[in-house]
This record gives sequence, C-alpha cells and structure tokens, in this order.
Amino acid sequence: MDYMVRGIAANGKLRAFAAVTTDLVAEAVRVHDLSPVAAAALGRVLTAAGMMAMDSKNDTDVLSVIVKGSGPLGSIVSVAAANGTLKGYVDQPRVDIPLNEDGKLDVGRAVGPEGKLTVIKDLGLKEPYVGQTNLVTGEIGDDLANYFMISEQQPSVVALGVLINPDWSVRAAGGYIIQPLPGADDEVIDKLEQKLAQVPAVSRLAADGNTPEEILHILLEDFDPKVLSKTPMQFKCDCNRERLERVVLSLGREELMDIIETEEKTELVCHYCNTRYEFTREELQTLLEKA
Repeated sequence: MDYMVRGIAANGKLRAFAAVTTDLVAEAVRVHDLSPVAAAALGRVLTAAGMMAMDSKNDTDVLSVIVKGSGPLGSIVSVAAANGTLKGYVDQPRVDIPLNEDGKLDVGRAVGPEGKLTVIKDLGLKEPYVGQTNLVTGEIGDDLANYFMISEQQPSVVALGVLINPDWSVRAAGGYIIQPLPGADDEVIDKLEQKLAQVPAVSRLAADGNTPEEILHILLEDFDPKVLSKTPMQFKCDCNRERLERVVLSLGREELMDIIETEEKTELVCHYCNTRYEFTREELQTLLEKA
C-alpha cells in the first residue's frame, strides 16, 4: 500500500513530506492507458497533490493541482482529498515523444515550458483559494517550487519522479517536499542543500525499496528527523450515478429536451476514471420531470 509521511527536522526548523506512490501511479496507468511520458507527468502531479493535501486541517478539504502547458499533453489535472484518495487525468494520455538528451522521459517537453500551474484549495468556505503561477520548465517539481515561492512565499525543495519499465509498467514512483520554517538560518539551509546534492533521485530511492520514512531519514539524517503522521494513498474516483445525473441536469431543460427527442440513449464518461454511465430516453425523461 502506498503512503506518505509528514515530519519535522532540525528542531522544528524544517518540515518535510515524503511519499511512495508506485501502486497509485500504476493504477492511473491502467485506468487511462497512459504512455510512458504521460504516466511520468501525471504521476508527478498526483504525488505532489497528495503531499500538499496532507497539509490540510480537515478531512473534508480537497486540493486540486492543474498543469496546463504548451506541450502535446495538454492539461494535467489531479484532485487530492486530505484522507489520501486521489484522482486525475491528462488530456492526451497516449502522447509519445523521443527521450531527452540524457536518455530519460522528456516530461518538460511533453508538458511544455509555457503555461500555467494552478492550485485550488477547497477548505469548505464560500469561495475556494486559488493560486496560479507561470510554468518555468514543465518538469512539475521546478514549477511547484516556483509556485510555493511566489504564491505562498514559502521556499521549498520539490522532487518528484516516476520510473517506467520497458514494457510501459511502473517500476517506482515517489516524491518529497522540504520547506525551511521561520528560524531556519543560513547554516541549516546550506547544509541541507549540500546533502540533497548528494542523494539519488527520489524515483531511484523508491525503486531501491525505501519506505517514505526511510526516504525522509536519508534526506534529513543530519537534522534528526521525526515523523509526525502517516497517510495511505490510493487512486480512487468518487464519481457515481447520482453525481452524473446532476451533470445531465446542468445541461439545461432545452438541451435535455433535444437529447430526449433525438437520441435513444446518451452516455457520459467520467474524466477521472473512464467509468461510463448510460442514460436511456425514459431515464432522461424521468430526470427532467423531477427537475
């Protein structure tokens, strides 16, 4: 079972999140039939959204991360609940482009360096919080670090990774976020930067079998890290027929009447999990009468 942890280090001067999301990303690949580069991109966004949602105060809080770049993938969307359930999709799941000059999946090119990263936090208030920044590389981790700095004035190290096997299955996936807190002096930050420059990529740490706790320890072993909480993670859509009925009704009376008159049945497909919901003419007529 995938999970993430939240912890502190350096006597409360650093806080950190670490996650292993191999099974979660593999399920996203299965549901959406993702190409390797689409799997890497969506997997990074899902992993990041899950860790960011872990910072929520209430179990009902929901956080969305939307990456809309200039590359062929189009929009990448992830929705994360505070309890660790995530869903997401990418506009063009079968995009296939050449590897980059280092022989790795070229997520930056597939996402595109121009575009927007949007974070939406639904905290149960009248209006959700919306923060938006420009993409800087399309690699997701860099773009989120830029978002934290500009939109939340929080310096952050964000590392995200997905390893794909030659048969397009997911070998490993994971990520971490480290943030200095008030009181973190230059010595702590310099020491942290030196340490992070020496550790392997987070996808490699996950592929080697390290747990989130062990990843946190590897990253922060010089700072006496302490794990504060642990949350399971899974790719799970919360769509249902009742919710799709509301979508049908949102089309409006005139359009719904037109469908009833011209179609024997209509089908809606959930973006997040590809579940298909079929409505017959009689069912649509009943919905219209109830409305």
